[in-house]
Amino acid sequence: MPVANKPDSQDICFVPNGNYRSVLEKLRPEAFTQGDIVDSAGNILGKHNGIVHYTIGQRKGLGIGGRDENSPPLYVLALDAESQRVIVGEKNALGQDAILLAQCNWLVPEDELFAQADIMVKYRSTMQPVDAILERTEDGAKLIFSETQQSISAGQAAVCYRDNRLLGGGWIADKIKVTL
Repeated sequence: MPVANKPDSQDICFVPNGNYRSVLEKLRPEAFTQGDIVDSAGNILGKHNGIVHYTIGQRKGLGIGGRDENSPPLYVLALDAESQRVIVGEKNALGQDAILLAQCNWLVPEDELFAQADIMVKYRSTMQPVDAILERTEDGAKLIFSETQQSISAGQAAVCYRDNRLLGGGWIADKIKVTL
């Protein structure tokens, strides 16, 4: 094949000249609306020029300098598009113990899939698979991680494996922090 030696691309191929900003401005102009940067208690820490400029887990470039030098760094914990808020907090608040999947597409019969709960999961293309337990839910599935995972975002895909076999997956609909 002519493309056999071409490197993989993680980019969106239909974006003209690689200008994501112009595409986003046309499709989601509200993502460029100014809003507040707040902590998890709702205290306003600063302003931003659009949630489009932030990602879950981001630490640098938040634009809320001037905090006490003994304060721990802040990370983006969540993006609230409805209220145009960027919610920030300490790194330990990024940890997730479980996720809910929706719009699942399983490549094996569900009886076989859920008969054995232990699986491996990837929610980023370049990550190593992590151990999880798969449970059936009314609207899809729940994945409970054996170790807390960082920087998971709703809307990402989660792909499930057992041994070297692809089982299928779904879209992350929500994340769950279990506090013991």
